[in-house]
Amino acid sequence: MKKFIVAIVLTACNSLLAQVQFEAKVSKTTLGLNERLRIDFVMNMDGDNFNQPSFEGFRVIAGPSQQVSQSWVNGKSSFEKVYSYYLLPNQKGNLIIKQATIEYNGQIYKTSPIRINVTNAVQEARDPNDTQISADDNLYLVADISKTNPYINEPITVVYKLYFSYNIGITNWRELDKPKYNDFWSQNIDIKQLVGEEGMFKGEKYRFVVLRKTVLYPQKSGKLVIEPLSLDIDVQLPTNRRDMFGRVLVTNGNKRVSAGAKTISVKALPEVGKPADFSGAVGKFDFRVTPSKTNLKNGESLELLVSVTGSGNMKLFNLPKPVVPNSLEMYDPVHDEKVNTSLSGMSGKISDKYTIIPQFKGNYPIKPMQFSYFDLGSGKYKTITSPEIIINVLDGPSANDQVAATTPGVAKNTISSSEQFKYIKLKGNLFSMKKDDFLGSNLFYGLLFLPFLILPLIVLFKKKKDAIDSDVFGNRIKMNNRLAKKYLSEAKKQINNKEAFYVALEKAMHNFLKAKLHIETSDMSKSNIQQLLASKNANAQTIIDFINLTENCELARFAQSSSADIQKDFDKAVMIISDLEKQI
Repeated sequence: MKKFIVAIVLTACNSLLAQVQFEAKVSKTTLGLNERLRIDFVMNMDGDNFNQPSFEGFRVIAGPSQQVSQSWVNGKSSFEKVYSYYLLPNQKGNLIIKQATIEYNGQIYKTSPIRINVTNAVQEARDPNDTQISADDNLYLVADISKTNPYINEPITVVYKLYFSYNIGITNWRELDKPKYNDFWSQNIDIKQLVGEEGMFKGEKYRFVVLRKTVLYPQKSGKLVIEPLSLDIDVQLPTNRRDMFGRVLVTNGNKRVSAGAKTISVKALPEVGKPADFSGAVGKFDFRVTPSKTNLKNGESLELLVSVTGSGNMKLFNLPKPVVPNSLEMYDPVHDEKVNTSLSGMSGKISDKYTIIPQFKGNYPIKPMQFSYFDLGSGKYKTITSPEIIINVLDGPSANDQVAATTPGVAKNTISSSEQFKYIKLKGNLFSMKKDDFLGSNLFYGLLFLPFLILPLIVLFKKKKDAIDSDVFGNRIKMNNRLAKKYLSEAKKQINNKEAFYVALEKAMHNFLKAKLHIETSDMSKSNIQQLLASKNANAQTIIDFINLTENCELARFAQSSSADIQKDFDKAVMIISDLEKQI
């Protein structure tokens, strides 16, 4: 009986486990880049520890929200738990939503991966039952194209404008897809600062911002597609509700907009009347060939400037090359471009500068050059021809001399013996290739005995230095002498700075006494200084002048004094020190 009951329980448990379902459901499997995707993770049991997938390639804009429902029908119960998310794709292509997991009765259940195909942004239909203001009819991204049927290499402009009505606000935007210009030469025009403007759109007044300006030059004929610019925009939308003060409440929303793909029908340039030398120049140009000079001496060079100025596809064609006689040596050109790009296209100047060096005396022609372009104004080809340029080389060897020098039987110029070896060095600095051995040489023995000769000098120098270092009294006198000279020199430098001058002057006087009287700073009282100077046979008036000057240094720092007084005190200090040097 017990075995029968256990078997019934196990059968019931297995049936319950077999009935556990956990799956992922999406609102659609194909959606545009600007559409939302709803995904529900549904379980028919009350599981725990739900783990969402990473949602790579998507951005979660809402969720997760959880719903639980349970019902009884004809004695049978049903249970459902749902985790819901709203997603926005970040990129186009095939994206995969990976597995989510949940735990029930100790077992882990997983959903199956779901493949989502994200296409270009599509135009969304507005819900007619929605009475709240939405971004659908209040936000537009527009690509204004200046011309949709240009010629090859004719400039067109694409200006991307974001229009938004006065009913909504914009807080931020992000680029999802940048426009691609396949088979176009393109250049963006820098927008230094975004400026809000007002204009008419669809017969109504809108605000707009210019986001991007681009100049395009189509490079082949036929239908060329400009892939769209797509933006993810954060918006503020007013609601039908108001706060306690009567102000309209706004909600933060999100809207993805696209400018849409644009098709350009490019016309080929006409074959009728196309010049043989046409290199693809389209626009309106002026062509010039300018030499730096036409008369030059032997050994001089000239620069030939080939330039085109005007407006058109300046960077997309080649300049013609000059043809010169063999007697003129021409080097590769230096290319220069001074081109500005605006909404009307490229304009400016391009040039090739050739360096030409003549080899012989004579007159040499540079043939006329031609430059052909397609004029957009008249729709016809035009050719500009430069005049012939004659280069006159005034001196130097002639081409006939060169021929005579290289032709047998033709008389050559006589070369004197003095000129024959003019460019050959006649005096040589010869030296013997045999080298003396270093071992046993005078240098060897000199370096060997040099340390023994220097050793006595080192000993004498060391004894002299020790004697000087041990003479503390003498060193102190020397130091005080140096300090006196130093501060007297410092006082002279500071003669225009009163306070610094008198500080330096006072220190110079004190250090002089310390050097001459062999006293310390603590012994420098006025009475002691007078007694010591008198014992050294110093003149009484000089002693009085010294004491008065040191006292004046203390007072003059805080009293007004002119530059003449300062100079007078400095001269007096020099005189007193000089007198004491003689008297002591």
